[in-house]
Amino acid sequence: MASENRGLTERKKQILKAIVDAHIEGGGPVGSKYILQNQQLSCSSATIRNEMAELEEMGYLEQPHASAGRVPSELGYRFYVDSLIERYAMTTHEIAQINDLLKAKMGELDQILLAASNLASNLTNYTGIAIKPPVSAISINKFEIIYLESDHYILIAVTSTGSVKSKHVHTATPISQALAAKLANVLNQHLKGLSANEITLPIIMEMEAQMGYESSLVNAAIKVVYDLLNELDEGEMRVSGIDHLLQYPEYSDVGQLQELLGTLEKKEDILNLVSRSESQDISVLIGSESEVKVMNNSALVFKPIVKDGKTLGAIGILGPRRMDYAKVLATLEGLSGNITNLIGSNKSNGGESNGGN
Repeated sequence: MASENRGLTERKKQILKAIVDAHIEGGGPVGSKYILQNQQLSCSSATIRNEMAELEEMGYLEQPHASAGRVPSELGYRFYVDSLIERYAMTTHEIAQINDLLKAKMGELDQILLAASNLASNLTNYTGIAIKPPVSAISINKFEIIYLESDHYILIAVTSTGSVKSKHVHTATPISQALAAKLANVLNQHLKGLSANEITLPIIMEMEAQMGYESSLVNAAIKVVYDLLNELDEGEMRVSGIDHLLQYPEYSDVGQLQELLGTLEKKEDILNLVSRSESQDISVLIGSESEVKVMNNSALVFKPIVKDGKTLGAIGILGPRRMDYAKVLATLEGLSGNITNLIGSNKSNGGESNGGN
């Protein structure tokens, strides 16, 4: 990240901050007259114009039109986020909404992340993103089987990430309550703690031998286990408040908006971007800093959700490059803390609830 001073005097910093703040609020170019009227600067309008011209030469500002004022460049926004931003003071109502997450009766991490991204979108007026990154070494810590009828049952799996998944399994071979219990024991004995690529043919053959005449039940169960592990391994991204983007002139170009919406729908690019992040702090990607090319006019801010040193997911905000970074950062910090507390509370109360697919 380019956050070096590069010779910025205190006056230049004050002018740059004023322009960024005004551009975030109004979206238009900012002129020297505005700076003179709204900032406590003991200098003339001509001096301010000279300082703005120098900031432009240094790459912090851009001039859309010859007769217009200036707008922040990508470098200007980066310096603002790294060095000039003021802490946003959340309102009592905003704090109450975030704290309400702790009162929610949600067991699944998916539900918690989605609720948090919805709230982040509503609080900031941008698009919220909830992410469960791919986990190549994911395994199942416990299997349970709920017997339904002679030709089908529900397979419940508690994963190594703490989530609970369930699948209906239809069998060609009749199954009884006793056989369902026996199959659950076999699954726990042989597959507990294994990732998909560790489930080998010899292991499956051992399971079939242990099931005896009902060995065909193993094949149906194994297929469902593979499907479940592969689903979890792909990662997941949910988006909230896409309609908020339509409020900003940056997305008035229909072609560019369609490309961005296509990227959000495909998910892989942003999933990979977030999953490769090694930082546990909030990440701010402005314009071309992102590897996702269609986001040159946007900014992506995301915060990993970490528990016991393990990254369980992330929540983020997508919006125009001139987003209100102070509010976005404060919102994500508040939400991530509540999510971590909520996950800990769920585990102390006996784990997460079952989630059907």
